[in-house]
Amino acid sequence: VHAANADDIRYLWNYYKGRQPIINRIKDVRPEICNRIVENHAQECVNFKIGYQLSDPVQYISRAGKDNERESEQIKNLNDLMFAEDKASSDHDLFEWECVCGVGYRIVLPDEPEDYEDGTAPFKMHVLDPENTFVVYSSEYDHRPLCGVYITKDALGNAVYSVYTRTEFFKVVGDSIAEQRVHILGSIPIVEYDLNNARMGVFEACLPILDAMNAIESNRLDGIEQTVQSLMKFVNCDVTEDDFISMLQLGAVKVTAVDGMQGDVEILHNDLDQGQTQVTKDDLYQAFVNITGMPNRSSGSASSDTGAAVLLRDGWTLAESHAKSYELQFKKSERDFLRIVLKICAAARNENINLRVRDIDIAFNRRNYDNILTKSQVLTTMLASDKIHPLLAFQACGLFTDPEAAYLMSAEYLRDQGEKQASEAATAALRGIESAAGQPELSA
Repeated sequence: VHAANADDIRYLWNYYKGRQPIINRIKDVRPEICNRIVENHAQECVNFKIGYQLSDPVQYISRAGKDNERESEQIKNLNDLMFAEDKASSDHDLFEWECVCGVGYRIVLPDEPEDYEDGTAPFKMHVLDPENTFVVYSSEYDHRPLCGVYITKDALGNAVYSVYTRTEFFKVVGDSIAEQRVHILGSIPIVEYDLNNARMGVFEACLPILDAMNAIESNRLDGIEQTVQSLMKFVNCDVTEDDFISMLQLGAVKVTAVDGMQGDVEILHNDLDQGQTQVTKDDLYQAFVNITGMPNRSSGSASSDTGAAVLLRDGWTLAESHAKSYELQFKKSERDFLRIVLKICAAARNENINLRVRDIDIAFNRRNYDNILTKSQVLTTMLASDKIHPLLAFQACGLFTDPEAAYLMSAEYLRDQGEKQASEAATAALRGIESAAGQPELSA
């Protein structure tokens, strides 16, 4: 089963890199004019999804919904550990695999003694190649993972399988177990991230459309070349091959009639209707952006368009809905990753992180500034009400990607401003008292 999946993954990865079927195109009529043009819209789609989804690093925030300084400090420490391990670039590589082939894998393990470095995390993480990685699931209703496998090769070219279960590690070479040991993670350290339940990449459903656009562009260039290099038709003319070559070199035609019949030379050409071809290509590209959930940057405009109308017309609302769907799938696997990380941190002697997975929420910090004026008005209106907790106003307005962090920062700023104003008022009052006390002396 994995071998069949690996073939599909390899095909999609090569397609993403530009190795597309049009490269192997064969043209039967006038094979000397055979353009093979690759318009790599697959790469365009993947790059947009990565940039839109991970414009800023994924952050962990408190899910408690209240001001808990101890918990907030521990979550801050957890984010610092992820920064030390450069998790942002790891997420980028992981999501790239997800967008291309629909699935990605990450492994997280405790640091070895030689890996210890002051200020770094007690664990290490790596993104694995899906072509060499798979997870085996139970056939029961819960489909819980049974083991994770990573495949490498030894010096002799033999396949080496590194197999992780919840409690043990096996190294299998060929048909024999070369190594077996117990680990204390209590979970499978290889975590599978699915883009969707079907494990399809973002452009996989549009492969026929992408191939059709490549064929159209290649045929258009063929049409241009065939017009420039048109065939010549000789009517009642006796022209040898040497005569034709000399004629091409001289740039002139000498016609000799045969048997007294009128001779003529014509150029055979049938120009391709570029306008109708462009209509077909535009229709295919529009179908591509609709299916993949990408914004259409070539749409028209109107003077009466509002901000919401532009977002709907140009496809940004559809792109946001796709991004939210990807978030749900990513968070499900990210929580499995966090379970392992928290166990490692709890066992580490130099880390004081005692969190549970249910205490942590995962925030995707996309810079979404649509309808910012309306969101600001909602925030100020809710904050002006004495019947609504301020944190609820921060969460409901949709203005902040991390509403709790924004609330805590604003509360701290408000306290500082209050203390500053109280200090200034006290200073002013003290100066007034001193001035009043010294006034009689000035009068005298």
